[in-house]
Amino acid sequence: MDHYVSEERLAELKAELESLKGEGRRNVADRLRRAKEYGDLSENSEYTEAKDEQTALERRIVELEDMITKAIIIKDGGGKKGDGVDVGSTVIAKSDKGEVTYKIVGSNEANPTDGKISNESPLGAAFLGRQVGDKVTVSTPRGEVVYTITKIQ
Repeated sequence: MDHYVSEERLAELKAELESLKGEGRRNVADRLRRAKEYGDLSENSEYTEAKDEQTALERRIVELEDMITKAIIIKDGGGKKGDGVDVGSTVIAKSDKGEVTYKIVGSNEANPTDGKISNESPLGAAFLGRQVGDKVTVSTPRGEVVYTITKIQ
């Protein structure tokens, strides 16, 4: 699965990966070494907790490596002019509840309160490929909402 990310988010993911591979692994190794000094490992809760932390750390490292390897950089404005809404586009649309502005981003960067919606969300997916003037209907818990795209940036 591809991971759509901005250049800034990709840099954050790379920095987190570097930190976990360096400082994170050193910290877990220190905890394991100290826990082993307490003796019998079968009844050593410190050792068990450190092993659990190590497992979670390694899982996150693999997850980050996968995300970075499969990253697709989002360009502001999405695709070429005239292609319609794409990941990276900012969409301005009107509904009976007023005007909304959303930037279409990858699922890792989605934050609706900041106006960033995932390309995989119902609304984000409905906007993809659409043009100015198109109407988009989205089902919500409160019923269907119809949006008319007024501008794509």
